Amino acid sequence: MSQQVPANFNAEEADNLEDIEKQFAVKVVQHMQIYWSILEKMPGSKLRLTKMDDDIYEHLQKDFPEFDPAATINEDAMKSKEGKERWRNFMMAYEKKVDDYNFGTMVRSNPKFEYDQDTTIFVPRMQFYAIEIARNRNGLNDWIYEKAKAKKESAA
Repeated sequence: MSQQVPANFNAEEADNLEDIEKQFAVKVVQHMQIYWSILEKMPGSKLRLTKMDDDIYEHLQKDFPEFDPAATINEDAMKSKEGKERWRNFMMAYEKKVDDYNFGTMVRSNPKFEYDQDTTIFVPRMQFYAIEIARNRNGLNDWIYEKAKAKKESAA
């Protein structure tokens, strides 16, 4: 599980050390690269991201019935006051169930896009899981595997 913040920690007075920021950025990029690599090796529709994929998917459908995994995410709506509150309530259900549930990561704004500076959104890991599980369940990431497979076959 995630480590607890020390009781005497004051975020307002904490040093924002450049090395810590770099380490954090490296971890986010590694997560992004690993996920993409997995999607190139197997269809997303056959992939399980967590032991709780079924529960997460059902919870997403219940709490966000309007969510369309094929659509481009409206980042402004997601990060609005109401959007943040809805997602925070969703995520808190996993606080003690999913490791690093609130660790920052990147999600593509649309399943048709590759990871790119203009097509990614910084989100907590639970949002990533919810969005990508929905995309995988709907076969929306399978093109990544198909593209990698075709490239590999044409190179052979």
